[in-house]
Amino acid sequence: MVRVLGATRLARITGEDSGNRTASRFGITATDLGIMWDDGRGGVLVAFGDTYGAGWGGHGAGPKRADWRSNVIARSTSTDLDAGLRFDWVVPRADGTAGQCVPADRSVREHTVIPTSGIAVGGRDYLHCMSVRRWGVPGVWHTNHGVLAHSDDGGRTWTRSTTAVWPNSGQRWWSRFRRRDPGGHPFQMIAFAGVVDGRVHLLGTPSGRFGAARLARVGVDDLLDPAGYEYWTGTGWSGDVRAAQPVLSAPVAELSVQFHRHVDRWFAVHLDERRAAIVLRTAPELTGPWTDGEVLVSGAQHPGLYGGFQHPWSVDGPAVHFTVTRWGPYNVDLFRADLA
Repeated sequence: MVRVLGATRLARITGEDSGNRTASRFGITATDLGIMWDDGRGGVLVAFGDTYGAGWGGHGAGPKRADWRSNVIARSTSTDLDAGLRFDWVVPRADGTAGQCVPADRSVREHTVIPTSGIAVGGRDYLHCMSVRRWGVPGVWHTNHGVLAHSDDGGRTWTRSTTAVWPNSGQRWWSRFRRRDPGGHPFQMIAFAGVVDGRVHLLGTPSGRFGAARLARVGVDDLLDPAGYEYWTGTGWSGDVRAAQPVLSAPVAELSVQFHRHVDRWFAVHLDERRAAIVLRTAPELTGPWTDGEVLVSGAQHPGLYGGFQHPWSVDGPAVHFTVTRWGPYNVDLFRADLA
């Protein structure tokens, strides 16, 4: 059994008041998420969502005129995580500041394209994003589809796949998922868990913050082929996503999953919207059984929090390091939770 002894806010990692001074160095005054994965080249890539520059104070999402970019990516080689997360560079645009990495899809009504998880496999980086059609009431939004982008140059340039797309409309049988999970298609947001037994495993949730998480796997060479994915049914694997059964009970949002070697358990860190907290859930296997979750960071102490993305190099000691976003100010902090 894993117990949470307490969590410590280590440092702000975005905004001009952070150690990275992202406003003056990279044109990032305000941003959110901070999704991290090992790039296989001695560093960690960090993906952020809606990002704003000059003309915005950093409290909530800003207007388009405030140098808005839907997503940006930084790279870090920090090993002393208790000292914070320092960025070596960002993926730049022409003026040298952070540029949007995954382009918009002009064929649909797309408000923004937001990263949800990344992984490096076979020398290629993959970034999963959700195409947001429109925002709804707090905690609810509507997606066009989930989609993979990939990079073959260490994350500096990205191609949005035309094949690895999971639509969230057009199929009548999604109504069954909408009754059970309000966001529709159960793999609109995902968390790559890593390679297990030669296959990439990932957990998916519908759009929004109130759905359950389901498990899928795919061969390392088939990530861009939706037909190559298999889904956990509760007793085995099926190629039909309609057979997928929840492994993490709702509500699950902004999910991050990795194997923590120090305690020999899978860790799932995510926002629990009903508890207004970032929680840690553990399991001996990806199929479960998963614990109900212990609170890592409470919204009572840090109002407007969300996210909860684990650092991939924080798996060998009695702690877990993870990013947390605050809606106000709209920026990202690095936390450490001590475990027993």
